[in-house]
Amino acid sequence: MASLKVEIVSPEVALWSGDATAFIARSSEGFFTILPEHTDTIGDLVPGIVRVDTAEGEIAFVVHGGYFQVVHGPSDGETLVTVLAGVAELVTAIDVARAQAARDAAQAQLTEVTRDDQSDQTAHQMALDALARAELRLSVSAK
Repeated sequence: MASLKVEIVSPEVALWSGDATAFIARSSEGFFTILPEHTDTIGDLVPGIVRVDTAEGEIAFVVHGGYFQVVHGPSDGETLVTVLAGVAELVTAIDVARAQAARDAAQAQLTEVTRDDQSDQTAHQMALDALARAELRLSVSAK
């Protein structure tokens, strides 16, 4: 019998691993769904929500970019989806107050960096990235 297994990992932690009925995410080419017996593929993930449908219900993760790989085992019928994300977390685990504080800090950093005529492009990009992560967390938690 065909099955689907999903693993979601980041450099800090293996967030989740288990059996699923479907995996739904978005790449730079658009939304996609992986089901058991899906063909082998690899691609990018854009920042957003990754959904894993299981027999018990849906589990949602916010992913701040990364990659996915699908490997279909020809002998055992198992399809494995692996998500490699630089930053990822369970939607239900988002700390809204912390995300708001991070957004405010990133906005303040951007204001500070843009005031300086000799602004450091790396600091500016880091502040933009931090702002994007905070805003994604807040938008996801509001849903």
